Amino acid sequence: MTRKAFVIGHPIAHSRSPLIHGTWLAEHGIDGTYEAIDVAPAELPGFFERLRSGEFAGGNVTIPHKEAVFALCDTVDPLARSIGAVNTLVAEHGHVHGTNTDYLGFLGNLDQGAPGWSEGLEAAIVLGAGGAARAILVALQSRNIPIILLNRTRQTADRLAQSIGGDIDVADLEEFNSIAPSAGLVVNTSSVGMHGTGFADFDLGQLRRDVLVTDLVYVPLQTPLLADAAAHGLRIVDGLGMLLHQAVPGFAAWFGIQPEVTPQLRARIEATLDH
Repeated sequence: MTRKAFVIGHPIAHSRSPLIHGTWLAEHGIDGTYEAIDVAPAELPGFFERLRSGEFAGGNVTIPHKEAVFALCDTVDPLARSIGAVNTLVAEHGHVHGTNTDYLGFLGNLDQGAPGWSEGLEAAIVLGAGGAARAILVALQSRNIPIILLNRTRQTADRLAQSIGGDIDVADLEEFNSIAPSAGLVVNTSSVGMHGTGFADFDLGQLRRDVLVTDLVYVPLQTPLLADAAAHGLRIVDGLGMLLHQAVPGFAAWFGIQPEVTPQLRARIEATLDH
């Protein structure tokens, strides 16, 4: 029997997930499908009934549904609970379980792109305090890395730091240049970087030479922040690998095989980024 999986969002046409999972299905000769389904917010409860009926083995969840599906799941794993969002659903015997693999995608991307990056790391600067930041904060905490959270609106960052707990200091975005020398990692979780936008007042020359800079934005693949970091001779890891690595646990749960993030898969997805 064909096993079916999906990605839901609204809109969803831009998603590269069907290409990622389709590549793995073909590679392993699995009798399965993975499709993008546009589900408006009001249609979510109805879609969950389809999920409980056994139509799908599970699927992925993207914007704007990651927080909303949290309440619709029958069970949610502790990690997703601490992040406050679900991006992967597994359906079995009428029961829907929610997890969050974004943190694994983030760590997997850096582990592959900059092996040993977290060893002896004194502090990480995290830019942005929106939905994407939550998973990154939890991921960094899993490696016992102290965090300095910078955001344009201080109040939002304060609220996020309090809700996550642990070793998180908060500062204004304008303080980046003075804080920069203390960090070994800079992570952009905000939407700055899309459509050619950048952090105009940042002086990356204040960062140490051994710093790693990474960006969750992957369109464009090299954001203005990453281009600036590369021009300063700093190590960079782009955000595409996070998309690829976060897909692995879901595929394994739905189709029973642990797929690999290969250079060939990356090249295939990279080729679509200009379209």
